[in-house]
Amino acid sequence: MTVSILIFLPVIAAVIVAFLKGDTAKYAALFFAIAELAVAGLFLSKFVPDATSQFVIDAPWIPRLGIYFKAGIDGISMIVVLLTVLLVPLIILSTFKHEYKNAGAFYGLILFMQAGLLLVFTAMDGFLFYVGWEAALIPIYFICALWGGENRIRITLKFFIYTFAGSLFMLVAIIYLYLQSPTKTFDIHAFYTLKLGTQQQSWVFLAFFLAFAIKMPVFPFHTWQPDTYTEAPTGGTMMLSGIMLKMGVYGAIRWMIPNAPAGLDHWQAIITTLAVIGIVYASIIAFKQTDGKRLVAYSSIAHVGLIAAGIFSWSQQGVQGAMVQMLNHGINVVGMFFIWDIISTRLNTREIGNLGGIAKVAPKFSIAFLIIVLGTVGLPLTNGFVGEFLLLDGVFQYSAFHYMNIALAVIAGTTIILGAVYMLRMYKNVMQGETNELTTNFKDISGSEQLVLGIICVLIIGIGIYPQPILHISEAAVTNLINTLNTKPAF
Repeated sequence: MTVSILIFLPVIAAVIVAFLKGDTAKYAALFFAIAELAVAGLFLSKFVPDATSQFVIDAPWIPRLGIYFKAGIDGISMIVVLLTVLLVPLIILSTFKHEYKNAGAFYGLILFMQAGLLLVFTAMDGFLFYVGWEAALIPIYFICALWGGENRIRITLKFFIYTFAGSLFMLVAIIYLYLQSPTKTFDIHAFYTLKLGTQQQSWVFLAFFLAFAIKMPVFPFHTWQPDTYTEAPTGGTMMLSGIMLKMGVYGAIRWMIPNAPAGLDHWQAIITTLAVIGIVYASIIAFKQTDGKRLVAYSSIAHVGLIAAGIFSWSQQGVQGAMVQMLNHGINVVGMFFIWDIISTRLNTREIGNLGGIAKVAPKFSIAFLIIVLGTVGLPLTNGFVGEFLLLDGVFQYSAFHYMNIALAVIAGTTIILGAVYMLRMYKNVMQGETNELTTNFKDISGSEQLVLGIICVLIIGIGIYPQPILHISEAAVTNLINTLNTKPAF
């Protein structure tokens, strides 16, 4: 059994679903997404949480150029694979109360995007990684351009230009590493053993960083994100925020830092500072938002800034925090965008000032909303707390070790304080107080809405109470990667 099953099942499913129509298309898409989740569960049951790559496929693709279809799963990959296969069925289910023109194409693109994401998260060949990177970009472009909001064409084009330009820098870095390889291979482990000089690593690091920083996004490469998240259909926004931005986080851990550790030493202080600036900047902008969906978009930038700061601290706590927070952020942000999708669908507005008193007429909705908000702000015993604690610990250790002003770690911690303020204020303005003419007839959640929010709430509380199984999956792989690179000399 190899990882090829996980990669190609969504491709086959996408082709089938694309020819279906209406409700048949969405039910078929959900069936295939659940089947993919079941297959991933089988892989997880057989997975050994050590530092090795498992379920590897290594087949010749273009062997004359050193290109192989080589993919596998280790502890780092397993976290994001689970995130992908878990969220896709929830995202599909969350769209069930919407009617999409040409539904087969819509759901087919989601499944094809899932295949591209899984290829990125499992690729062990540089060329294959790049193919997966672009394969995930194409369907989300069409999802946003065809089913997005009024300004979808202009906003989607900006998003495409940003991300495609960034990926070209990554391609240059991959080709450069290939040319430096004595055996002319794209194999990731061959890249890890290359003897590159400090200046070479510095430029390789920067080329990778531009691609990954745009995808996350990290300040100041974030400007495409709020508009795209706002204009995209909710299913597309969930795919972007819940899974796709993790491509940048994963790429930094798997491809950027291991291939250019000396580059990390050179750029570390600047990039960590940019990440912390992004936390504060996005939080301040979130304070001023009156559109709920846009507020969540800026909140996402702040949380990803903390994840980036934890990664670039390159400590056990920081990277482990990034792994668990990738999963937690995906769950929480999908929940938040679904909350606002329900509100905007029922009331035809996302303006926070127009709302109020919904808790009085929709108690089940209000409880689910509150649990997701508390998970997002990192309340103890929710999933967000564990990841943010580890990330802040990593940033604190980095600041102390490098004799930097400890204020860097303190400022990074403002993501918790500021996030709690604007998120709880949003909840208060939307859910509490008296109902008005708009909200008095708000219907409580039922059916697919109740199922999606119920699963998300269970995950938020379950991971918050007992996060050890998630941490255990990636611990050995993270420890091995950090120890290997800490002893890798610069030439």
